[in-house]
Amino acid sequence: MLEDMAAYDATAQFQQALAERARRWRLRNAEFQLGRRPLLMGILNVTPDSFSDGGAWLDPARAVEHAWRLAEQGADLLDVGGESTRPFSEPVPAEEELRRVLPVLKRLQAESYPVPISIDTSKAQVARAAIEHGAQLINDVTGLEGDPAMLPLAAETGVGVCAMHMQGTPQTMQIAPRYDDVVRDVAEYLRRRRDALIQAGIPSEKIALDPGIGFGKTHQHNLALLQNAWRLLRLGCVVLVGHSRKGFIGHVLGDSDRDRTQGTVGVSLALAAQGVQVLRVHDVQAVNEALLLFDAAGGLDRVP
Repeated sequence: MLEDMAAYDATAQFQQALAERARRWRLRNAEFQLGRRPLLMGILNVTPDSFSDGGAWLDPARAVEHAWRLAEQGADLLDVGGESTRPFSEPVPAEEELRRVLPVLKRLQAESYPVPISIDTSKAQVARAAIEHGAQLINDVTGLEGDPAMLPLAAETGVGVCAMHMQGTPQTMQIAPRYDDVVRDVAEYLRRRRDALIQAGIPSEKIALDPGIGFGKTHQHNLALLQNAWRLLRLGCVVLVGHSRKGFIGHVLGDSDRDRTQGTVGVSLALAAQGVQVLRVHDVQAVNEALLLFDAAGGLDRVP
């Protein structure tokens, strides 16, 4: 009887979270009406040292070609980044980050790239230049806390923002991360960032919140957050999760060198079934096709 009551309570909380989830996401000059299928944010790392695809798209011509491929595969947004934030990565000067991303952004703008572009940076100088060349969203792993100029810039320009949770910095985050209760602690941090962003003049419908899978978390922390991602919906903002190809997948599979595409797809379906609105992924086509079939087979029937 007690187990039945606990299951009922969890189901009721889940349904309430779905009822409170954000229905609209506004960027600078674009708007998404959010349905039961999540949006896909394609990843374009213009870096030599990202954990999964470092160096693959460092050449601007190849990067632009890959950006178009991601859009054709079903990406709803494109996230362009010029600095790796993998564990133990070293910071990159703003000038180098701009040297990497601006040629790509300029070409995509000139070619009328068909989906909104996000700039993955924690530097206001980089974000401003990217916005001048068409970026509509700032995706900041520091929760817009790393650079004091970032929050005023976001409010001034009217872009969308994604605030992520990270314990420590990329240089320190994987050195014995600890939480009292990882789900509660991360949710509370994101609630505080939501409130700070709103107080700074950024409307809630322009805010996405990211639990920061792999950023200062053990494998078990990551799994707990993924299992309870639906709880973040109650914050009333878009929930964005970046789980793609990350180390916990290799851990669960028992082989850190295993291809992580299928694992990424599996987690994507679990997140979609919880009502998460945005998935940040490398393998857009694989996830897009899996979601199409998952939905057709009734996997999203509980998500309004």
